[in-house]
Amino acid sequence: MSKYIIGPQLYAPSISRYKAAQVAHQRICVRGYHDYIKASISQGRTIRVPLTSGNVIGSAVSRGIRSYQEDSHAISALSLDPKELQTHLAEKLGVLSWDPRRVGPELAGQVVFVGIYDGHGGPSVSQFLQRELHGLFESVQSDMVPDVVSWMKSQGGYFKRFRGGALARWVESNPEPPTFGLEARATLAFLEADKRISEIPESEKCGATSSVLLLHSLESPASAFFSSQNLCITVAHCGDTRVLLCATEGGVAQPLTETHHADARGEAARLRRLGAGLVTDSFGEARWMGALENTRGLGDFRYKSFGVTPEPEVRSQIVTGMLYTYASRPCLIVTLGSQYAFAALVSDGITSTLSDSEIVDVARVSPDPRSAAAAIVSLAEELGTEDNATALVVPLAGWGKTTGPDKTLELRNYRKKMMIGSERQRRT
Repeated sequence: MSKYIIGPQLYAPSISRYKAAQVAHQRICVRGYHDYIKASISQGRTIRVPLTSGNVIGSAVSRGIRSYQEDSHAISALSLDPKELQTHLAEKLGVLSWDPRRVGPELAGQVVFVGIYDGHGGPSVSQFLQRELHGLFESVQSDMVPDVVSWMKSQGGYFKRFRGGALARWVESNPEPPTFGLEARATLAFLEADKRISEIPESEKCGATSSVLLLHSLESPASAFFSSQNLCITVAHCGDTRVLLCATEGGVAQPLTETHHADARGEAARLRRLGAGLVTDSFGEARWMGALENTRGLGDFRYKSFGVTPEPEVRSQIVTGMLYTYASRPCLIVTLGSQYAFAALVSDGITSTLSDSEIVDVARVSPDPRSAAAAIVSLAEELGTEDNATALVVPLAGWGKTTGPDKTLELRNYRKKMMIGSERQRRT
């Protein structure tokens, strides 16, 4: 598990207050997560698969030309209530056939958590998320909702009339509250994390964006996410970190996140009632309140009342095998591969330099996830990225089965050629 490092700007009294706050929170934060998953093999036996292995999930990190590192990431296995997962599948995806009793309570509630955090203004918030967010995902409970919503209202301004958003059904005390789903759990985890971040002195001026990928196998017996032909993928997202899927057919990049900038359609509609907070500079770059690029994120408390929200955008989909039916025998259906080869999580040090297609094309030819992540970061560096850069590659059942040509190969070679001798390349 990651060891949290307090930023160098913290002075002694701040450290004492922060440690005291940590102790106060331990009563509800159960450390049940771990760095491995279990998968069934045969005759009821299971094996442990280490998530820290680069052959299981690949990661690569670069500071770019910066003298500091504000990116962080976390990989963990959570144990959630199977009833919550069943509720989420039924309400959000219309899946009624999954029965956790066939799998058993331990494996049925197993969820892989992969999070990427891009800090700004300092590393304190991104490091907090690296250490704490996965634990909060596992430990938050519905009876915490009223207190968290009350805290959000106390931020004033935009949140003065906050009603809970995805948590609205749990705001009022109820002796028999509705069962949580993944959307409610993700929202509460993000809001509770932001509440705790408010106790870090630097959080007034520093913050972080966050994208979390959750993987839950629906197979019986339970299989690992990288071999599962029936997998639920959920993304909880705030800001401009990015999650992509690479389709096995043609190697097409499918984004699972949208950038939360003030000039994005959804965010512009959300913030419209606040009036003229959007400022566009001479380069055409939009800034909320003239300073912030992202309108969703954690921390940045001096802008919180102006609508900078920690509420994640949560999306889910089912990834299955590709089904082919023989015309001569319509009752025969065989599975030949899987829909997707891998998922990639990247920070804006990558996306500011590479397109979605370039990211998946450079990763798809790699022999293992670690090499794929390294190839993404290496290309971004070669093409002159200046920011901190992080890439995580999560293999799925279609790993190594991508078809079709490398559509961006010529473009990448041309861009590399144009960078030779340039000032940006000399700095990398």
